[in-house]
Amino acid sequence: MEYTPLWTRRPTSVRPTQDATASGTTEKGSATAMAPHAYMIGTGIGNLAAGIYLIRDGGWDGSQITMLGLEKHGANDGQATKDFASEYGHGPLSNDAGFTNRGGRMLNEETYENFWDVMGSVPSLEQPGKSVTEEILEFDHAHPTKDIGRLIDRDGLRTSGPNSSVHMQFTNAERLLLTRLMMLPESRESELDDISIEEWFASSPHFFTTNFWWMWQTTFAFKKQSSAAELRRYMNRMILEFSRINTLEGVTRTPYNQYESVILPMRAFLKDHGVRFVNNRKVTELVFADTPLRDTITVTALRYQEVDNGDAPGVITLNPGDLVFDTNGSITDSTSLGDLDTPLVEDLRYAPSAELWKRATDHFYNLGHPDKFFGDREQSEWTSFTVTTSDHYLIAQISRLTRQLPGNALNTFVDSNVLLSLVVHHQPHYRAQTAEQGVFWGYAMYPRRHGDFVAKPFIEMTGREMLQEVLGHLARLDKTADPIGNHTERIMDSIVNVVPSHMPYASALFNRRTTLDRPKVVPDGSTNLAFVSQFAEMPFDMVFTEQYSVRAAQLAVYTLLGLDKPLTPVHHYEKDPLVMARAARTMFR
Repeated sequence: MEYTPLWTRRPTSVRPTQDATASGTTEKGSATAMAPHAYMIGTGIGNLAAGIYLIRDGGWDGSQITMLGLEKHGANDGQATKDFASEYGHGPLSNDAGFTNRGGRMLNEETYENFWDVMGSVPSLEQPGKSVTEEILEFDHAHPTKDIGRLIDRDGLRTSGPNSSVHMQFTNAERLLLTRLMMLPESRESELDDISIEEWFASSPHFFTTNFWWMWQTTFAFKKQSSAAELRRYMNRMILEFSRINTLEGVTRTPYNQYESVILPMRAFLKDHGVRFVNNRKVTELVFADTPLRDTITVTALRYQEVDNGDAPGVITLNPGDLVFDTNGSITDSTSLGDLDTPLVEDLRYAPSAELWKRATDHFYNLGHPDKFFGDREQSEWTSFTVTTSDHYLIAQISRLTRQLPGNALNTFVDSNVLLSLVVHHQPHYRAQTAEQGVFWGYAMYPRRHGDFVAKPFIEMTGREMLQEVLGHLARLDKTADPIGNHTERIMDSIVNVVPSHMPYASALFNRRTTLDRPKVVPDGSTNLAFVSQFAEMPFDMVFTEQYSVRAAQLAVYTLLGLDKPLTPVHHYEKDPLVMARAARTMFR
């Protein structure tokens, strides 16, 4: 399963420039006379990658591309809290100090082929002459992940004995069910339409008490209600990681948060090539050509609102040959924030990016069903929180109790009523962190439930109360003569901010679905519209990954441009005998 990676090419030089903010209410299509123009709706990693593919592989000039976005980072988080609070839909906070990390997305060296290819063409902003791929892999190889405290219960870390996280704890019935799921051919995936993981394992509910399930659901954000089809895809695509899920040794970390380590270099590359970024546009409608049989999809205009100008309406009229790349759904849409002493106020709006997609489905039958992903928050929601401290005392205490240094940890408290997990990254996680500051984050998979130490639903807690819930679990773990519970006042005095972040659609891409609920990247009959997101359908690959977004971008560009080039090859470790043998041994531990 070997191939020669394209990302070994050397990147071109780049200089950062300022974002553009557009004004006016009407625009005509191409900035370059008679040349086709591409309009990218949403500026997450997928559309940034599409811009790079247009320039690198399609031969386009950057001036032919316009990026229309409401925020700068997409789902790849990492920014000062005050910057998050000023973006679309959030509003001011009483305490906007510190940093905010709504979530995290793990990279993987072996199976993120498209991601490494694209980032191999993007220059590092900190290491001249190196690509972002080289920068990330060199950092990760120098700071490899080895999580020895993956699961924690009221008796301590599950590191030894029959409850050790090295043991998957399957019964033979569960081994059979999991094997049957993995071995189901892709051609028969429709047999899993609207089937949840809970339904697939209905004959063996013990499955949901195993170490495997505790680790799987909190590593990848699955729930019992999630799609069995997505579990099948993950088990095949990530089978290489099955034998090391208890230590997360296959996780590839970036030097800083992914916004600074991935998104900013991509934006800088595109700006240097002349791409125009417009940060105040909410596209509200795709205007389609009216065809007699409704079997041709051609976008003729984009209606929009200027969100920082009283929602002033406008329209962009497309010229023949112009292209549209739409982010038809984002897992961080409708996020709501709180702060240290202010609970968040849940944002009940339908996801803005999915709302645009939903309006398009009124015109054509083959564009999927966004309500399957954005109409049931119980399947998809979770709440995270970011802790910024003025010193490293609290992080040092977490390291002592989990027996590992920052950068290795994803710790899940399996006895937590809300299923609480902590992530302590290598420090600093933000370039703007001072030498004294510490930052870590955590999340609750079931935020409607009450806490174990704070008697209210997790979603209703202030940041301070969320931290108190964390300290309660750490104190229960600490059996030393001078436990962490003796130092609560010392810890609270060091807190700069704790920022709660509720994401109603965080796991929406795992919702139960049929094979027709996501549109194709380039729908049948489309002449100029592509969907580049986690909610576009591609075979085999797995959602909730940067790899999926970047591959969708490549497929979109190559298809709409008619490029006679093969897609970046992907590995099929599920066909590798050695990998499968290791997986089989793990299954019988």
